[in-house]
Amino acid sequence: MVSDVHGNTEALAKAGEGADALICLGDLVLFLDYADHSRGIFPDLFGVENADLIVELRTARRFDEARDLGRRLWAELDMDRATAIEAAVRRQYAELFAAFPTPTYATYGNVDVPHLWPEYASPGTTVLDGDRIELGGLVLGFVGGGLRTPMRTPYEISDEEYAAKVEALGEVDVLCSHIPPDVPELTYDTVARRFERGSRALLDAIHRVRPRYALFGHVHQPLVRRMRIGATECVNVGHFAATGRPWSLEW
Repeated sequence: MVSDVHGNTEALAKAGEGADALICLGDLVLFLDYADHSRGIFPDLFGVENADLIVELRTARRFDEARDLGRRLWAELDMDRATAIEAAVRRQYAELFAAFPTPTYATYGNVDVPHLWPEYASPGTTVLDGDRIELGGLVLGFVGGGLRTPMRTPYEISDEEYAAKVEALGEVDVLCSHIPPDVPELTYDTVARRFERGSRALLDAIHRVRPRYALFGHVHQPLVRRMRIGATECVNVGHFAATGRPWSLEW
């Protein structure tokens, strides 16, 4: 299991060694590395100084100022915004999807661009969102993307649309999602010093369906990485971009 790969292609190529399958819970794209502001699409286009500034504004939750800065920078760029971002994402996806082993089961993160995935996913990579599979005798359900936030990342959807995908899974043994259930201990990022958005629909499904595991990522430095909710073990499988280490599930 990996999540929040954010451009760590080298470690991703080794993540499935010794495993029967690799499961990726999204966020392949690296737009801006909050630990190293020289990495990602944003500093490649606008320089490290502007990356430093936008991280400072976002961390302080000054989102309006951050958006104003972004608008000004894009206006000064001699290239259409959508064209520039898609070209950069395509370069990252070409390398990242090539690093996936066979078989890989993957769902989208909130910073991913779903309509590009079919172009890069090989026959050994199965993309799932609101879908379920059977693996080793267990049923795994997948829900991709994130909920709407002031950050306005590429794949954010409404609470209602997200809940419908969770509902469509039905009974599962392992509930796989990019974002966590809406539990304060699982959604608070201790470095960013803010709550990320978790899903109430996921939490309701945990209470209703009682899967063995609920697995997710999204929160890079959570207050709690693992906790039980009733019969379900909830696990943040880790910020793979920083650690380079997958989380293993055995049964």
